[in-house]
Amino acid sequence: MGIYSVDKLISEARRLAAEFRRTTGKPLPGVSGEIAEHDAARLLSLKICEDRSLGYDAVGEGNREGKRIQIKARVIFDEEKSGQRVGQLRLDHDWDSVLLVIMDDDYEPFEIYEAERDDIMDAMDEAASSNRKKRGAMSVARFKILSRLVWTREEGVIEDEIWDNRSGS
Repeated sequence: MGIYSVDKLISEARRLAAEFRRTTGKPLPGVSGEIAEHDAARLLSLKICEDRSLGYDAVGEGNREGKRIQIKARVIFDEEKSGQRVGQLRLDHDWDSVLLVIMDDDYEPFEIYEAERDDIMDAMDEAASSNRKKRGAMSVARFKILSRLVWTREEGVIEDEIWDNRSGS
């Protein structure tokens, strides 16, 4: 057991990653995923898995009880920049949904979206003519269309609310 709490270490990783980006102009590799997993688990009652070879990162508790969830991260440094991508989805493994934790340039979460496996697989089948399906690649914009908003910085957890992400309302 280390001398620092995980919350303290994540807070410091957040600070260092943001400072590294401001100083070098480049993101610190691998950090956003770890921060996103920690935030998603804390904010949405998930238990992070020890064995990542299963194809999912966490198992749900509470209203997501038993749900096997992949967790992806995207830090938005420039909202005007289009073409942001979601990390590679593990399509060949068993999982139930994917969470996308969107963070600001201080690596603080401001939105979390959740897409169900069937919706992801249908979208990938539509893109079957491209190599994107093989790679499990998807844009952030496409992911948002397929998913539902489940947490925001302002509102916290959004449960059982009808939220239409296709009409702009």
